[in-house]
Amino acid sequence: MAADVDIRPGAARELSDLFAFAKVAFGAQGGWDDARTLEALEGDTVFVARVGGSIAGYVALRPEGRNIRVEQLLVAPHHEGEGVGRRLLAHAEGYAISTGAGMMQIVVENDNDRAVDLYRRSGFVAVSDQLYELRLPEG
Repeated sequence: MAADVDIRPGAARELSDLFAFAKVAFGAQGGWDDARTLEALEGDTVFVARVGGSIAGYVALRPEGRNIRVEQLLVAPHHEGEGVGRRLLAHAEGYAISTGAGMMQIVVENDNDRAVDLYRRSGFVAVSDQLYELRLPEG
């Protein structure tokens, strides 16, 4: 587990670094979409995880009515298993609660076992084929 994960809001000046991080780490995988990634980084609420000053991952969140949708949650492959994804998800949950959201939602491919396991361990439940939800406490 990473001893020193620092999570902060993403800044506009980090956009190119975050896009490059995502493209290098995940650009060769099926389902990658430059435009979708740029849209999330430019328009969503983004929190960036750093380990030792370097980008270790990020989460992009979008309001959907009274819910918060996790548009992207990316962790650098060399930081998987260190708790970065869990910390980003917990940070996203705290943010969602602070906004008064009733639910967090995320779409995940069924064959992404690592992500499905993270979401289930974090309290998310499957509500359809690829949609998982977490009911948030009422504020």
